[in-house]
Amino acid sequence: MNRRADFVIIGSGIAGLRAAVDLAARGDVVLLTKADPTESNTGYAQGGIAAAVGPDDHPDLHFADTVAAGDGLCVEAAVRVLVDEGPRYVRELTEWGVRFDRAPDGAIALAREAAHAVRRVLHAADATGREIGRALWEKARRGGRIEVLNHTRAVALLVEDSACAGVRYVGGDAGETAGEVRARAVLLATGGAGQVFSDTTNPTIATGDGVCLAWDAGARVADLEFVQFHPTALNVPGAPRVLLSEALRGEGARLLNAAGERFTGRYEPAGDLAPRDRVSRAIVREVARTGQPVFLSLQHLDAATVHARFPTASAACRAVGLDLARDRIPVGPAAHYVMGGVETDLWGRTTLPGLFAAGEVACTGVHGANRLASNSLLEGLVFGARAAVAMQQAPQAGALAAGVRDWTDVPGDTSAGPTGPPALDEPAIRRLMWDAVGLVREGRGLERAASALSAARAALGGPAPGPTPDQDWRLRSLVTVGWLIARAALRRTESRGGHFRSDFPERDDVHWSAHIVERSRHGSL
Repeated sequence: MNRRADFVIIGSGIAGLRAAVDLAARGDVVLLTKADPTESNTGYAQGGIAAAVGPDDHPDLHFADTVAAGDGLCVEAAVRVLVDEGPRYVRELTEWGVRFDRAPDGAIALAREAAHAVRRVLHAADATGREIGRALWEKARRGGRIEVLNHTRAVALLVEDSACAGVRYVGGDAGETAGEVRARAVLLATGGAGQVFSDTTNPTIATGDGVCLAWDAGARVADLEFVQFHPTALNVPGAPRVLLSEALRGEGARLLNAAGERFTGRYEPAGDLAPRDRVSRAIVREVARTGQPVFLSLQHLDAATVHARFPTASAACRAVGLDLARDRIPVGPAAHYVMGGVETDLWGRTTLPGLFAAGEVACTGVHGANRLASNSLLEGLVFGARAAVAMQQAPQAGALAAGVRDWTDVPGDTSAGPTGPPALDEPAIRRLMWDAVGLVREGRGLERAASALSAARAALGGPAPGPTPDQDWRLRSLVTVGWLIARAALRRTESRGGHFRSDFPERDDVHWSAHIVERSRHGSL
């Protein structure tokens, strides 16, 4: 079925829903979601949303913490937008009915998380993302001009006269329905790509579709080597790698080795509250040193308070026979967030006119090489709203970020890879990415991964025009995004933020104070 609309939004997380609130007041909106509007990375965000709203806080302090976590690669203009506009949009959420935790005096309760200098994180228990999504969805629906296509996957962007003119989609598990939506502006708000890795906190829908769509259409992507591995995912064999929020450590949870000793201070001066990439590597080093797992412990805290404050984490532990307050909880790193994505300017414009991106799928440069805890929901909120403003204007390509290292048209970007490679199904792709492109990387493993994924891309061929099983589209996204991450990681011959090379373990500002940005040579631009 073919449709026309003023605006198309692909994705139903915080960025897409915040944009929908404003766009529905200005025109007809079609929102495509692979599941339903409540199923997104936003809904899995146990942690909070950071904003300088406390009496001892200021946007300048939030700016400094964000830039420090970004390890020398934050685009400071983007950070300034985030921290200056964040308080306004967070207060707006309270006006729209988001039920943030309150202190006994009725004021919004603020928590401190890793690498934040002060308490500035707002929570709704440990289900903040889901609560924000609920309120945004109710607000958007009241606009009355939104058509939602549930269980529908965007499979290609329509490009005409070097501009994005809409989207092609399929619906149903077997791709039994297909159609197009033509619009004057399209927003990618598809979230992250954690499912590229075998161990991830992300939901099954987080397959990097937006990056794949943008790449195939010729838009530029940036900073994809920077993947954040959350240090504390539940690590029980056979159980999902459920996120155990940063807020646990912010409220006093301790990381312990098998002997019951605190160990992160051996590797990081800031100990348990060091930035996520550093805590994750401290865990890896301690496991290598002892040959034993590590644990998160809240045993020294009041049990009733723990269960009341963290009901989601408590339920996840209970499901595997553990008590969050009384037991030592086995944890380990898991892929959590991709700092890179589709390159945009400060208004969500990509390098393909008519195409916009916001949230985790986008790369404004706001996170640099490593995201500060609880800045992800804020980014989706702020830049989703800004994208909606720009989408109402005449389409134009986004300006290039300052100081980029442009790798456009790198030789071999359409290579078929080695002849006769073994077939890569989804489990093999995810395991390859975890082993070779995970928390610790080195050149030979990255070369092997990039070559195998290049061959897998060639075997998949171009997007099929007709109905195709959903699993095929999922595989295409995983292969494409995995390949782009591996290529970028192979090129960056240094260690910085979420990207760690054992063969180049030091940060190299002389050669690498720059962003890797590239575009498909066979794209439409």
